Parts: sequence; structure tokens; C-alpha cells
Amino acid sequence: MKRIITLLTGLSIGLTALAQTDSAKVEKYDTVRIGAMIIVKKKGKDDENNNGTHVRYDRSKYVKPRKISTNWLVFDIGFNNYTDRTNYASPAIQDPATGFAPGSNEEWFKLRTGKSINVNVWLFMQKLSLYKNYVNLKYGLGVELNNYRYESPIKYKVNPTQAYMDNSTHYSKNKLAADYVTVPLMLNFDFAPKLKRKLGVSAGVSAGYLYSSRQKTVTDADGKRKKRDDFNLRPWKLNYLAEISFGWVGVYGSLASQSMFEKGPDQTPYAVGLRFGW
Repeated sequence: MKRIITLLTGLSIGLTALAQTDSAKVEKYDTVRIGAMIIVKKKGKDDENNNGTHVRYDRSKYVKPRKISTNWLVFDIGFNNYTDRTNYASPAIQDPATGFAPGSNEEWFKLRTGKSINVNVWLFMQKLSLYKNYVNLKYGLGVELNNYRYESPIKYKVNPTQAYMDNSTHYSKNKLAADYVTVPLMLNFDFAPKLKRKLGVSAGVSAGYLYSSRQKTVTDADGKRKKRDDFNLRPWKLNYLAEISFGWVGVYGSLASQSMFEKGPDQTPYAVGLRFGW
């Protein structure tokens, strides 16, 4: 029994000494991490002695750039608004028979900005390298879902399309929705193509086709109602696009090239928001 106790005591002393030795070895080094770069400097070495400093990189933060890279299901959420340059004194607006909104003024079409939501779902976004993955052609396919939430109780009627002010009841919700199938095309500049966390900017255009439009209202008198029509909206929309990306999160902006209405108000829509996915 005494021999076993003596043996265990010796092993404990030996392991303790070994641990202290290893600890002392670890303490001889300073480690500094800068992004994916790891600098290891041996203590006691002169700063001018390069043999005491080693630089290595965390390979888990790197990817091998590909000629074509694809991201699936990129998601945007932001806010809609528009620039209103409508001449509300013109016959196209004020004519009682054919005007878009007789008796209207710019106050009619003001939006509740915080509730005018833009949601885009891109089925895929793809990048084709043009120059060493630093310069790329970026394109994709998706849907743009635009809600324009009115402050006033505007209501639309069709054949012909006209807007009028409905003060007969209280509106708790009143929005015009316009949804597009859209193809974006942008020139992309990727400042760190070998890193998993991307940093870049893109700019270009998109073409969208209007596949659904409706007015949705919620009133005290009628409850929820939906009216589907084109409301004189243009069937095609051309947007100017820009984005800044930081890893998997970015900021995007879009501006239409002309009014969203084919006949009636001169209202040019734009949107800004966050993009999730690269």
C-alpha cells in the first residue's frame, strides 16, 4: 500500500512539474489577432529580430474564389416612398369625367412612411468574375413587393380609374400594393474576394414586370376589402440600383426611372433598406 501511495505521489509531482514547464513555454509568446491575421511574437526577442515574430492566417476565414458564385434566397426589407411632381391643376388630374383625381391636391397622396414597406425576395443572386473576382457582373431573379400606405382615406374606382376622398367612414388601413417579377443587373466591386465576409459595392439597373396590383382597405363600415386592378400603373418598371455589403448584411437603394403611373400622377418611387445575403 505504501508503495502505491509513493508511486501516485511521484506521478503527481511529475505531472505538476510538466504542466508548469508547458505553462512557462506558453507564457513566452504574445499573440495578436488582426482580422484573419495572427501575429505571434516570442517574448524577450528584440523587435528588430524578425526570427522572434511569426505571422500566420486563420484559414477558416478564407474561401477559394470561383469564376461563378451563387447565393440562394437573398432577402430585403425596407421602406417605400416616392417623389411627387404631379401638376394637380392639369386636366389629366382635375377633369371630372376622365381626370385621375378630381378635386385632389398633393396632400391626398402623402404616405405613412414607417408603414410603406418594401420586401424583396431574390430566388438567387449570382456573380460572374470579370477581373480576378475584384470586378464582377452581378445578376439575379426575384420578386419586389411594394406597399404604399396612404395617410388619407383615398379610394380607387375603375373603368376609368379614378381616385376620390372617402370621408364616409374611418380607415384603419389603406394601401396600394404593386408587385413585380424583377431581374437586376449590376457591376460589383469586391474588395476582399478571398474572405468569407465580403466587403463590396454594386451599382446597376433592374427591369420589373407588374404581375399583381391591388388596393387593400380596412374600415369600420366594411372591414377588410381588396380591389384588384392595374390602377393605371405601368406594366414595366426600370430601376436604378445601388448596394453596399458588409459580410452577409448590406444596405440597398432603388430609384425608378419614371412615374409608376402610366396615366395620372407623376410619382417616381424609391426604396431603401437592409439586404440579407450576398
